[in-house]
Amino acid sequence: MHRFITRALLAGCLGLLAAACSQNGADNGDAGQLEHIRETGTLRVVTRNAPTSYYLNRHKQAAGPEQALTSAFAAHLGVDVQYIVKDSIRGVLAALEAGKADMAAAGLTVTESRQTRFRFAAPYRQVRQQVVCNKKSARPENVAELDGVSLTVIADSSYAERLQALKAEHPVLTWKEDEKRGTEQLLHRVWENKLDCTVADTNIVDINRRYYPQLEVMFDLHETESLAWALPKGAEALATQASDWLTSKAGKQARAAIERRYYAYLPEFDFVDRRALVRRIDSVLPRYGPLFERAGEQHALPPLLLAAQAYQESKWDPKAKSPTGVRGLMMLTGRTAKAMGVDNRLDPAQSVRGGAKYLDRMRARIDDAVPMPDRLFMALAAYNIGLAHLRDAQKLARRLGKNAKSWADLKSVLPLLADKRYYPSLKYGYARGTEPVRYIHRIRDYEDVIRRHAE
Repeated sequence: MHRFITRALLAGCLGLLAAACSQNGADNGDAGQLEHIRETGTLRVVTRNAPTSYYLNRHKQAAGPEQALTSAFAAHLGVDVQYIVKDSIRGVLAALEAGKADMAAAGLTVTESRQTRFRFAAPYRQVRQQVVCNKKSARPENVAELDGVSLTVIADSSYAERLQALKAEHPVLTWKEDEKRGTEQLLHRVWENKLDCTVADTNIVDINRRYYPQLEVMFDLHETESLAWALPKGAEALATQASDWLTSKAGKQARAAIERRYYAYLPEFDFVDRRALVRRIDSVLPRYGPLFERAGEQHALPPLLLAAQAYQESKWDPKAKSPTGVRGLMMLTGRTAKAMGVDNRLDPAQSVRGGAKYLDRMRARIDDAVPMPDRLFMALAAYNIGLAHLRDAQKLARRLGKNAKSWADLKSVLPLLADKRYYPSLKYGYARGTEPVRYIHRIRDYEDVIRRHAE
C-alpha cells in the first residue's frame, strides 16, 4: 500500500510538474520571440506597398506612415527593421500567419474575424470605411442605391466583411473581391472610370484624392474603426511592448510627427485645383522642369518643392501678375527681383533663379539650430509673410512657452499675429499669419502630388 501511494503521489507530482513546465514553456515562448528579436538585432515587419504604408521615395529610401512608425518602434527596441513587402492584405496576413514576420504593419483594421487569428497591439489611428466613386459615373447615396453599381473591394478585407454583414439587410447587394489589386489600385480604376465604386478607409481616401481628383466620397459604410499592428497569436510579450510604446510619450510624439508629415495638409483638398494641377503637370511642367532642377542644384533646394512653390505662386504662368504688382513664375516684387539680380521678371529662367536665390537667402537667415525640414518651412513662411513677421512669431512662441525652433509649434502661433490680444505688443505689429500656414500646406500638398506623378 505504501509503495502504491508513493507511486501515485510521484505520478501526480510529475503530472503537475509537466503542466507547470508546459505553461512556463508557453510563457518563455512568448517572451522568447521578443528575446530572439533583440538577440538577432532585427524586427521582421511585413507591410504593404502603398502610400499609407510603405514605399520607396524618389531617392530610393524607405518611406510611408507605417515605415516611419515601425522604424521608431524598432529604435526603441534597439534593433533594425527588415521589411517584407507584399502587394495585398491577403499576402500580408498570410506571411504573418506562416511565421515569416514578427508583426504586420499595413493599415490593418481590427475586426472580429482577424482577432481570432492574430494578436493586435494598441490602436494607433481611427478610420471610417467610405464608398468612393467617380464623379462622372454612378452616384449612390446609400447602401440601397449600390444595387446595379459595379462595386469591387480587395479580398480578405474589412470592407468585404462589412458588405457581407450588410447583405443581411440588403439581399440584392452584390460586389466583387479582387485578389490581385490593392485599395490604391482599385481607386485608380475608379478614377479611370473602369469601375464605378470601391470602398476604402478615410486615410487612404484622403491621400489618394490628391492624385485622382475625380474621386468622390459618397457616404460612410461603417462607423469608426481602429488601425493596429497585428502579431502572431500568443505573442504577448511583443504585443505588450508595442502597446506600451505606442501609448507612451515617445510613441505619441512619433505618431504626431507622422500625422504632420503625411496627413496634416490633407484638409486643404480642392477638387478643381487638383484637377488643374494634374493636367498642368503633363502639359506645362516639362517646359519648366529643367529650370527648377538647375536652381535646386545651385541653391541646395529640392527641385520639386521649387516647382510646387511656383505652382502656388503663379500656377506656372510666366506672365502672372497680382494687383499688388508682383509678377512672373515666382511672383517676385520689383524690389526683390532687383536684389536678386533679376532684370526681367517675366523671363521664366530669371524668375526661377531669383525665387530660388531669395528662398535660399531666407533659409540662411534662419537660426542654424532649427532642424530640417523645419528650417525650410520657416524660410518659405518668410518668403510669404516676410522675415520680420516670422521673427515676431518666434518671439511670441517663446512668450507662450512654445518651441520657436519647431515649425509644428510656430504654425500654431503665426495666426495670432492677427489677434489684437497679441499684435499690439509685437515689434512689427499686425500680419495675416494664417496665410503662410496655408501657403506651406498647399506647397507640401502640391509637391507630394508632383512627386507621385514624377515617380
